Amino acid sequence: MSILEKIESPKDIKHLDINELGRLAKEIRKTIVDVVSINGGHLASSLGVVELTIALHYVFDMPDDKLIWDVGHQSYAHKLLTGRRQQFHTLRKYGGLSGFTRSSESPFDAFSTGHSSTSISAGLGIACAKQLKNEKNKVIAVIGDGSMTAGIAFEGLNQAGDTHKDKDLIVVLNDNDMSITHNVGALSSFLSRKFSAKYLQELRKEFGEFLRNLPKIGDDIYQFAKRSEESFKAFVTPGMLFEAFNFEYFGPINGHNLEHMIKIMENIRSINEPVLLHVMTKKGKGYPPAEKNPVY
Repeated sequence: MSILEKIESPKDIKHLDINELGRLAKEIRKTIVDVVSINGGHLASSLGVVELTIALHYVFDMPDDKLIWDVGHQSYAHKLLTGRRQQFHTLRKYGGLSGFTRSSESPFDAFSTGHSSTSISAGLGIACAKQLKNEKNKVIAVIGDGSMTAGIAFEGLNQAGDTHKDKDLIVVLNDNDMSITHNVGALSSFLSRKFSAKYLQELRKEFGEFLRNLPKIGDDIYQFAKRSEESFKAFVTPGMLFEAFNFEYFGPINGHNLEHMIKIMENIRSINEPVLLHVMTKKGKGYPPAEKNPVY
């Protein structure tokens, strides 16, 4: 029996080790290719987010945590991990599974989506509702680099940043359009894992308070230290835009490296302000025809 055949809900993947998760990713890709080859569908976009989907379900607790896919047809791996594996052969068929996320289809589909750019605003709305109800679950919006260029996406970022206190909103920027050089990619991935660690977040906060409390010169020293840190991060990461919106930015990281993604996601779970995690993925990953032709 394959690993995928044992997965009835996301809880079943939380006990797998990193090697088993890698095997699971390969099995998911094969299943997606087999079904889409017969039924039709969006192949390259779903193949590109397999590891990202596994990492999200491994770290977070859906459906208590809410996961929103900005582009609904990227959700094939999500469907396979959330109790719809046995129905997956009916994808896009009459009476079968939808080719997009549908809240009427599964409690794991937090928001019905097609395409595109609405996920951040929807996620912020859910996060605000959870805050009013004093619920501490996370809301995760996965949005692509193309969708991020839309005005409504920036409106969502702006509003989330303006009301950022105690907003458990995580935006995952799925960037599949540009490459990272090896050095910058490795360094930024390392820094993201370190900067997102809970102990370092607490240390930065305590040290900042210490500096600000120094007589006369405290605030000046604090502002200098903050600018120095931001300048260093900006040198190796492209996150200045998002930090201007009051988002804690981490990345870019390799969106096909399960171990790195899981570590960073485990760290950012403890941050109670808007977070943007920038992941680099390859459309069609693992299937050469789709890699060569991303609109496949």
